[in-house]
Amino acid sequence: MVELVLRSRRVVTGGGERAAAVAIQGGTIVAVGSYDDVFDTEADTDLGGTALLPGLVDTHVHVNEPGRTEWEGFASATRAAAAGGVTTIIDMPLNSLPPTVDVPALRVKQAAARGQTFVDVGFWGGAIPGNSSALPALHEAGVFGFKAFLADSGVPEFPPLSPPELAAALDAAPALFVIHAEDPRYLSDLSGGATYDEFLASRPPEAEHAAIATAVEAARRAGRRVHILHLSAATALPLIAAARAEGLPVTAETCPHYLTLDAGHIPDGATEFKCCPPIRDAANADLLWRALADGLITCVVSDHSPCTPELKRRDTGDFAAAWGGIASVQLGLPVIWTAARARGHALADVADWMARRPADLVGLHRKGRIEVGAQADLVAFDPEETFVVEPARLHHKNPVTPYAGKKLSGVVRTTWLRGHAVTGDVARGRFLTREDT
Repeated sequence: MVELVLRSRRVVTGGGERAAAVAIQGGTIVAVGSYDDVFDTEADTDLGGTALLPGLVDTHVHVNEPGRTEWEGFASATRAAAAGGVTTIIDMPLNSLPPTVDVPALRVKQAAARGQTFVDVGFWGGAIPGNSSALPALHEAGVFGFKAFLADSGVPEFPPLSPPELAAALDAAPALFVIHAEDPRYLSDLSGGATYDEFLASRPPEAEHAAIATAVEAARRAGRRVHILHLSAATALPLIAAARAEGLPVTAETCPHYLTLDAGHIPDGATEFKCCPPIRDAANADLLWRALADGLITCVVSDHSPCTPELKRRDTGDFAAAWGGIASVQLGLPVIWTAARARGHALADVADWMARRPADLVGLHRKGRIEVGAQADLVAFDPEETFVVEPARLHHKNPVTPYAGKKLSGVVRTTWLRGHAVTGDVARGRFLTREDT
């Protein structure tokens, strides 16, 4: 007897797509059989031609609770995640108050989240000047690693690390470090009323190059794993390739907006497109796609970073004053699938980039895949259905999005967390720690 069987003509496993039946017991996949296999089960659902994917794992989400809950909160962020086929998020240590830079701050954040998470949630710790001594205890408390900025983060309570401070942080804790890689020496200030072109020019590719070189040198010296967050500048890819060829534990991610949006088509005053590092041109995106296909970029995650409409300065269109962040945890799967299929990629590629590889980045090897022994975090996804993005239908707290009005392919029909359909009524999400790896 098993609790649930899900059948589909398009089950996406590590070997590609195939017709299969997935049997679930106790929140775990216990069998992946042929489509017509018979099971003694309490519930048997045939999805037909709707694809069955592993639940996505998004390792780059800013929930902002507590402290800036008017920007986003755990209930709204995790409802949006589930609606987008994401079953696990790893929350960034900022822009909450307090930032997650020591164990007491982690406990405050967990207390704020308790009872209102609709998907599983893990946490990053933060590395800031002066907290190196707090990192070992924070690591032992279960964070998946530490985030550091090499340039201003946008919030005063989370200042950047200098290269010597980054080296000290890496020495302090045997953990994965994830780096916002922009070098402040190459960034310039903007005057009020700045246009997108002026904003883009203020954060040139050289800022990413220099910061990635700093991160690579820190990884080389300390022997620590370093992961480059939200890579935008494709011209920095040779630095990462050289580090990998040297055998250094350096990886990189990118985001849907860098792969699918084009700086040349951002309307005047459309501050919903502002993020840091910035969206660059279509030729740059082509190079990012090539690196993703080749495995040099290991995963695609959202960098979901919402704020209030007022902070986005939508009334003035001022790129100097607007908050830099794009909220897309609900839309990442159809955004990437729409673009990927146009480039000849398969659903299995998308699942690899957005489920298995992010899970592997943080050591959650029972998530992000459909195989015996994996957790039954699953998504019924209709890859042929299309829809037009309507902000009012988004679940994150402030539905400001650069994708408004865009026609996308792929609709999430149902999301299961450990075999239970996520309805938005019952918060079944759990806190994850390194003990889950």
